[in-house]
Amino acid sequence: MARERKATAKDTVSGDPGDGRGTATVAHIGNHRKLGDALLRRVVIEGVTPEVDEGRFPAKATLGEDLIVEADIFTDGTDMISADLMYRRVTDAGWTAIPLEPLVNDRWRARFPVDDLGVYEYTIEAWIDPFLTWRRDLQKWLDARQKLPVEFQIGAALVQAAAGRASGRDGVALHKAAERLASGDTQAALVRVALKLELLELMREYADRTYSTRYEREVPVQVDPAEARFSTWYEMFPRSLWSVPAVRTRRAATAGDRPDPTSASPQARFADVEARLPYVAKMGFDVLYLPPVHPIGRAHRKGPDNSPAAKPGDPGSPWAIGSEEGGHKAVDPALGTLEDFRRLVTIARDEYSIEVALDIAYQCSPAHPYVREHPEWFRHRPDGSIRHAENPPKKYEDIYPFDFQTEDWRALWQEMKSIVDFWIEQGVRIFRIDNPHTKPFAFWEWMLGEIRREHPKVIFLAEAFTRPRVMYRLAKLGFTQSYTYFAWRNHKAELTDYLMELTSPPVRDFFRPNFWPNTPDILTESLQNGGRPSFITRLILAATLSSSYGIYGPVFELMEHQPREPGSEEYFHSEKYEVKRWEVGPEGGLHEVIAIVNRTRHENRALQGNRGLRFHSVDNPQIIAYSKCSDDLSNIVLVVVNLDHQYTQSGWLEVALDGWGLGQDEPYQLHDLLTDAHYTWRGPRNYVSLDPNVMPAHIFVVRHRGDGPEAPR
Repeated sequence: MARERKATAKDTVSGDPGDGRGTATVAHIGNHRKLGDALLRRVVIEGVTPEVDEGRFPAKATLGEDLIVEADIFTDGTDMISADLMYRRVTDAGWTAIPLEPLVNDRWRARFPVDDLGVYEYTIEAWIDPFLTWRRDLQKWLDARQKLPVEFQIGAALVQAAAGRASGRDGVALHKAAERLASGDTQAALVRVALKLELLELMREYADRTYSTRYEREVPVQVDPAEARFSTWYEMFPRSLWSVPAVRTRRAATAGDRPDPTSASPQARFADVEARLPYVAKMGFDVLYLPPVHPIGRAHRKGPDNSPAAKPGDPGSPWAIGSEEGGHKAVDPALGTLEDFRRLVTIARDEYSIEVALDIAYQCSPAHPYVREHPEWFRHRPDGSIRHAENPPKKYEDIYPFDFQTEDWRALWQEMKSIVDFWIEQGVRIFRIDNPHTKPFAFWEWMLGEIRREHPKVIFLAEAFTRPRVMYRLAKLGFTQSYTYFAWRNHKAELTDYLMELTSPPVRDFFRPNFWPNTPDILTESLQNGGRPSFITRLILAATLSSSYGIYGPVFELMEHQPREPGSEEYFHSEKYEVKRWEVGPEGGLHEVIAIVNRTRHENRALQGNRGLRFHSVDNPQIIAYSKCSDDLSNIVLVVVNLDHQYTQSGWLEVALDGWGLGQDEPYQLHDLLTDAHYTWRGPRNYVSLDPNVMPAHIFVVRHRGDGPEAPR
């Protein structure tokens, strides 16, 4: 193995294909000297991953992981190749170089650690390696029992040339090795010198790179916090009333913090959310997502079930932002004060390791101060009135969308960024962005880039239920995570195909999925009709197929499933338009199952990323099986799910044991973390049976025999 090295100044060259460092062609070369150089640079570098749109956008990584780089590297003829992966932070002057290792079919791989937030970049350099070629051929001659006096003289010349490029102790060592190879000693002694690993490493270090090929680009990589890769979200409306008893926190709630039961429309406050933090933490969530907490407009306020005629006391939709009390930089007085919100953020983080995520919706109610102060930021009808939001045939009279292409767009864009800046100052690090696909791509690229440069720990989740290419473009522009189509993928083939798309290049290089079985806007047919087994199944699929997932609660753990009307995916009496009263005691709910699943995610590294996902064959289309493995195979999780919510399903599961480092007839142990049952399996083919009314899934931790306690078959 060659040594990691700091690339020298001679390694740092321009990426202009005309200088011979790229994959130059005759058409790019303007004189005979360059033509000669290009003909001598025989190595081809292509198929580099991860690389997003030829470097137009950065690939994505998370803090503390290794970035795995692969490329197709080959040449004409049979000469051996050496190749270096060169990487650095964009703020660094020099490069660090590490060797790429050949895989199969001219594919090469290396990995480098990303230890800082921000932007890294990498490139690849490869060259014909005469010494490596000579060493390979020498071994072939030796295997054929040939006498090799001339071969050692050739090797001595190669080593002596390298000694001339080296200095200090390395130069001395190479010079001595060259003398030994040219000494005429016995063949056995010369072979020992020629095949020494130390000589191989020195020869690679001081290889002749005069005609090396340099990849034509320096590929950018955005490094985000670890939470960008692994997070567990819980969404709740802070104004709704819960039966959870008050829990002692840093500051006990005062009488003024509590809802007034004599009020015509009592609602909870931030202090009540503090009391719910132990409940959220006990279920194992690390992100508490709140819909907009700003003042809500009164003009055209929507009533229950999105009724256009609100009654006195109806709270309205939190997404109709702005009133006389303020706009996007204020909190609804019914919820408390800005100080109360900051305290909630602090207590959640410090006492429960929960980050509070805030919804950012770039839209206004008719009473928002922006409407009065900046009417030019909105679109107008021919009669001069401001256009409300529409999604035909739906009308949203309580919302005015911004015109991001207004003549005053610079001021508008700056103000939109200042909203995020304001809430970062209040301690928020995670934002869920409402409908980003309805705003210009150029705005997001600018705004997200500025925020990321100033606050590299901030995370943005895109609520991008839109066309695939639009969804992917938003991810490329800088969104950290994105909602997906998971809610509507139910059948085995649908799930398999979709996950293979999300976890394979090029999508996995820039897109981080966040799976949600339900949201305030989405109650799928599966959850409407499948009963408790459906809720458990969708929970387990979301939590184990994706390293980031979320649920909208407490409706999920309470298994609320009544739609507004047949064929609708909207909840009946949606919490978006009214204050709900929830009984969240553990009896009859999914609280314990959710806690087990989330504990499993936090205790098993394999579930904290998506790269190791692999599907396994089952001879029953109603059963899906897949595994995730850590890079070193020290943690292997196998998930088996019955997709039929009514009937027991069984079948023979074929496990790809080669991916687990197991022999075809080797016994191995499985611990089902959902039921605490233990099994011993042998070989790739094993029988499974799942009754959805008992437990519709297995989540197995797989251990080699001897790694854990022996269990009965």
